[in-house]
Amino acid sequence: MRIRAAVAEAAAEPLAVKELELDEPRDDEILVKLVATGVCQTDAHALHGRVPALLPMVLGHEGAGIVERVGQAVTSVQPGDHVVLSYQSCGECAQCLSGHPAYCDKALAANFAGTRPDGSRGVHRVADTDDADREINGHFFGQSSFATYALTTSRNTVKVDKDVPLETLAPLGCGVQTGAGAVLNSFDVPAGGTVAIFGVGAVGFGALMAARVAGATTIIAVDVKAERLALAEELGATHTLNVLETDDVAAAIQEITGGGVQYVLDTTGRADMLQHAVAALAPLGQVGLVAGGAPDATVPSNELALGKSVHGIVQGDAIPQLFIPKLVELYRSGRFPVDRLIRFYDLDDVNTAFADAGDGDVIKPVLRLAAAGQN
Repeated sequence: MRIRAAVAEAAAEPLAVKELELDEPRDDEILVKLVATGVCQTDAHALHGRVPALLPMVLGHEGAGIVERVGQAVTSVQPGDHVVLSYQSCGECAQCLSGHPAYCDKALAANFAGTRPDGSRGVHRVADTDDADREINGHFFGQSSFATYALTTSRNTVKVDKDVPLETLAPLGCGVQTGAGAVLNSFDVPAGGTVAIFGVGAVGFGALMAARVAGATTIIAVDVKAERLALAEELGATHTLNVLETDDVAAAIQEITGGGVQYVLDTTGRADMLQHAVAALAPLGQVGLVAGGAPDATVPSNELALGKSVHGIVQGDAIPQLFIPKLVELYRSGRFPVDRLIRFYDLDDVNTAFADAGDGDVIKPVLRLAAAGQN
């Protein structure tokens, strides 16, 4: 079938919206008509060669849409179901089988290789075009959702209720899930806990809203943009720190908390902020890193005295089929207002969406691909 998709032809070049061909779903695949998809920082990393995605590729990994057709072996969804798409995992390794699919042994290949597990590709160039002889990669995070249709599997396709707008739910598949899961799963923040969030982009706001859900009594948002910090106050931050106006972030957090914070989520990936994060901890405090961390960042062992720890967090250690419906229910109840983060763009404006996200002008760009009731 013919689809329209935003193609990353080469590193750091603008995406080009093109007509492509998509295979019919195999026995274990699901054909999803995309209604919307979020633009995530990982898409930008892939576009600029900072993660091992093989270009040319159809990116996009925060899709939401309606099941069009399913393969014979698929029982988890059926045509007409509303779904949110998330990351891919193998379902067979020790991590997947123990309830931690975000740390799947085959995560790199499953999400970034650009092919199915058997090496085949479900997306192709149109035969009568000038670049018909150039292979194109897809299956990014098992979806490649910068397109009007996507092939997915039961591992990364989550059925959701039909009474919640799909275009609002799209960000739940990756960035927002990562932040919220870091707080609710990885940290398991207790009621009365103290949390600092370094960087309030989509991941950081997911964490902030989740900290409020968890009942944290001190929630400190740290950023460089005053408008984001103002929104953070509206969405649950008890304190905000503008790095541009604060001489010593760690000292400021120590003063606010009277001895240090229990949990710091660092979404910045900056070496200097990691130092502040560790220095801001109370005894037995934890720093979680979700941006991969700066390659030159180090923490002297003496800084980890008193039981302090630093660890990486992937996808908020979330099982999408369990966690995304939980976030949907929190949104429905008004306790997780993800809609406050979103600005919508048409597919043809995908490069504007990337630029606005890169400049920090928008927290969560979402591409509209089709109306939910459109045939």
